[in-house]
Amino acid sequence: MSTEAAAIATELRTAMGKLTRRVKHEDRIPLGQAAVLGALDRNGAMTTSDLAADQRVRPQSMARAVGLLMEQSLVTRRAHPTDGRKSLVELSPAGRSALEAERGRRAGWLAQAIEAELTDEERELLARSAALLERLAAR
Repeated sequence: MSTEAAAIATELRTAMGKLTRRVKHEDRIPLGQAAVLGALDRNGAMTTSDLAADQRVRPQSMARAVGLLMEQSLVTRRAHPTDGRKSLVELSPAGRSALEAERGRRAGWLAQAIEAELTDEERELLARSAALLERLAAR
């Protein structure tokens, strides 16, 4: 690894951490729960085990998170169509609404900050950088 790549990695990690913490101030749903709702939105109904694997947490931890989301009526359970021992967790209409509101708050704050803080040239550079960050995250 080159020293240049290491320096960029350190600066990027620090900046992304600060930005993530700032965006979290807009959150109303705890991050772990919002991540579960987002996974269900992207992937459709999933078993608790599949959710745990997707989020890289222990199945017991995911079972607790799903339980909390069920108490809030943000997710529902239904029988698995082919395996009677399993059930599928899916977003409820209230969960979809809560997730959309959460995403709107996050994106709204960030859009306002981009508008207020960055020049047109910086916005263009940031847009190009977003694609690079996606590429790195997929690695």
